[in-house]
Amino acid sequence: MSSGWKSTYGNVRSFLGNSMGGLRGGSNLASWVVAGTLAYFLWVKPSQQLRKEQQEKAKAAATDPNRYIEKQRPVPNPQETGLIYGNKNRGNRSADKE
Repeated sequence: MSSGWKSTYGNVRSFLGNSMGGLRGGSNLASWVVAGTLAYFLWVKPSQQLRKEQQEKAKAAATDPNRYIEKQRPVPNPQETGLIYGNKNRGNRSADKE
């Protein structure tokens, strides 16, 4: 009767080994370490950092609403910067002529 639990243990061990890609020993451990490290730096850490920044912004805005200002660069007008050709600064030139 003792062979019953041994075969069950062997079947579970075989199933777990196959479910992890069939790798055994050091290569299996190394592949899981690499996958875990990549997952941490690509998904976990950025999401934690974003959540922390959002909490800091909310805390700063809640403590003194006049002190906290969202900093964004203004979007340049493509007509004035010369990205769109045509009537560039026509309004300013007519004012300069007079």
